Amino acid sequence: MIQDRDFVFVSLQSWDIEIGSNCKNIAMEVAKHNRVLYVSKPLDRFSLMKSFSDEKTQKRLAVLRGKKAPLEKITDNLWNLYPQTMLESVNWISHSSLYQFFNKQNNKKLANQIKNACQALGFRNIIVLNDNDFISYQYLKEFLSPDLYLYYIRDYLTSQPYFHKRSYLEKQLIEKADAIVTNSEFLRQYAAEGNEKAYFVGQGCDVDHFLQPSDTPLQELLHIPKPIIGYTGWLSSVRLDVTLLEHITQQLPDLSFVFVGPEDMSFTKSALHHQSNVYFLGHKPPEKIPHYIHHFDVCINPQAVNPMTIGNYPRKIDEYLMLGKPVVATKTLAMDYFRDYTYLCEGPEDYIEQIQRALKENQPTLQEQRKVFAQSHTWEANVAHIYQVIEEIHTNQPALHSISK
Repeated sequence: MIQDRDFVFVSLQSWDIEIGSNCKNIAMEVAKHNRVLYVSKPLDRFSLMKSFSDEKTQKRLAVLRGKKAPLEKITDNLWNLYPQTMLESVNWISHSSLYQFFNKQNNKKLANQIKNACQALGFRNIIVLNDNDFISYQYLKEFLSPDLYLYYIRDYLTSQPYFHKRSYLEKQLIEKADAIVTNSEFLRQYAAEGNEKAYFVGQGCDVDHFLQPSDTPLQELLHIPKPIIGYTGWLSSVRLDVTLLEHITQQLPDLSFVFVGPEDMSFTKSALHHQSNVYFLGHKPPEKIPHYIHHFDVCINPQAVNPMTIGNYPRKIDEYLMLGKPVVATKTLAMDYFRDYTYLCEGPEDYIEQIQRALKENQPTLQEQRKVFAQSHTWEANVAHIYQVIEEIHTNQPALHSISK
């Protein structure tokens, strides 16, 4: 364990983001034994014009105008910084050298704000963890001269059009970082092409959130025939294979397929809405999700395999397994980590066979094995692996390129 150190966390996601955030969870865990400064995204001129009346924009404007303090204390060891600066919106610049010049100026503004906050807090010999932002914090290592600079990759961002045109910046950052930590083996291999100090450190989950689901029957499920094959989460055709789902639901008419979560246009227009064994229950509060999973007989993750999805750690798999549920999912390199506890499929016929198999084999012994495996994926364990990387870099020990199951 690392204790009594000063960490600076920078991220694509601000502290006041509503959705779950790996970086925030890791920061809170690190702050149990160290001091942490978390840096939220500042305003840029385009965002100011686009969302002037937004609450978050107004909060940052108050900081810029000196009406709100930049530093906000979250816990005894954790502070959030709203940088007191305005970034120039330079993404429209196509010429790479010119773009890098202006982006470096933005980076310098941010670095100066971080320096001021570190000085105010008495931070020394800082360790920087950059959560997937290879643009705004591209030059932070040069400007801050930290004791250690870690680049954390949790998403394959360069597969997305907005980030793809700046993919060379991520390659540059990977090469100069002291170490790369990732939450999937796919992303570790991607990072290792540019830096041999690339480590798969796993993923944390909110274990306690899933330990006590209610046995009280849910009214929405009472009229749905058993067995129930369920999915929870955003129903997006970018991430899920709609054609695959249409096929397996048609071929398994005696099973009920329940989807809990908001839908994109492809889902709302799909043939799934015209099948009598398919049920869409809509968006539910996060705290309610374990109760739905608890009443599923089999959980599925019918992932579409594309550059955006192939490397992502599927947190929902841990959520399913924490409740002992059999899981049938698309086979990917990231899913190989779960191969001993899930049923992995390479096509529609595989899904049909494995769902039926999962129903037959769902014994208490297997349920307990799944729970034990998933419940080991705490934020404490995740951060312990990051600490191991830090200690190895400091002591020049041979790199361990992945964690064991």
